[in-house]
Amino acid sequence: MRARLDDGPVDLRTLLIAAVVLNAELLFVVLYAAFSNATITAPRYILYGLTWVNVGALVLWRVRPPAGYDFETRRRALAVAAGYFALLAFFGGMVGIGVPPDFVDLRIAWLPPGWGPALVWATEYLTIVVMPAYLVGYTALAYLLYITALEASGSVVAGVVGLFSCVSCTLPIVAALVSSFLGGTGIVAATALDASYGASTAVFLVTVALLYWRPGFR
Repeated sequence: MRARLDDGPVDLRTLLIAAVVLNAELLFVVLYAAFSNATITAPRYILYGLTWVNVGALVLWRVRPPAGYDFETRRRALAVAAGYFALLAFFGGMVGIGVPPDFVDLRIAWLPPGWGPALVWATEYLTIVVMPAYLVGYTALAYLLYITALEASGSVVAGVVGLFSCVSCTLPIVAALVSSFLGGTGIVAATALDASYGASTAVFLVTVALLYWRPGFR
């Protein structure tokens, strides 16, 4: 029993929906550029964010879990997927430690499309940053891991790759440490930050592919 694409081949209805979504995203990008104070100097960052959203949404929409598993098996698989999502949310920066009382806040951050608009909720005990790209992307990874866990616990190892989809969080830190030894702190860190969003997007796409096709799994 394997996960399957819903409705079989891509049909006209699916193509029409995809066209509407892509046009809506393009309109959102144009409106963001026209009405926000931000200047879009690197459009590829918007492309990265929308890639996370679109691929994650496609997985949640089209992939269906296999049938025939009892409640206990599904419950265990759901627990694995929930724990996996929690790890991704923590290492991806969606969930963090609290802030001092003077900085407690609830607001909308108008980040570039794909990454924003983001909900920022900072309390004394917990900080939550809900960015569309990570919310949809991590939910899709957890969903695929849920399906994988249903079929065989041994293949769950493939999902560990997804932990590295937060390269954008870790690479700048590593670069800052390296640059401190090389003498000069700005250039290396800036280079890593520039490259890390592309790297994290690539790892996200590879992880989706691994969790769906699971090469070598029997």
